[in-house]
Amino acid sequence: MISPNLRSGAPLSPAAADVLRIVNDSGTPVFVTVHADGRRRYSYWQPLDPRTGRGGCYTALPTAECDRLHSAGRITLGEPLTDPTRTIYRVRPARTPAPPARAARTAARPAARPRPERGRLWAA
Repeated sequence: MISPNLRSGAPLSPAAADVLRIVNDSGTPVFVTVHADGRRRYSYWQPLDPRTGRGGCYTALPTAECDRLHSAGRITLGEPLTDPTRTIYRVRPARTPAPPARAARTAARPAARPRPERGRLWAA
């Protein structure tokens, strides 16, 4: 069952929020590899951070959180790249639907109130 929090835009779990942050970063491509046996692995390339010396490797994302986000429509999968043992998809954030266009008003506007002439007061 999909968590209501994922559908409604309510606050996400810290893990789901972290996944969305990474997926939304256009400089960090995220992929999901689906193996022939059905096993899935979401991952991205983590560049080397010269300050800390960490990175320079593929980093896995929590599969359960990614699957929940995909089921809820928060992330989408791109075109498949298939070989005999696996299929790889690019993971992207789901586009938010455009707000509905405002319907043209069909009701006539009320007539404008006449302006008083100079020097005359409005009659009550």
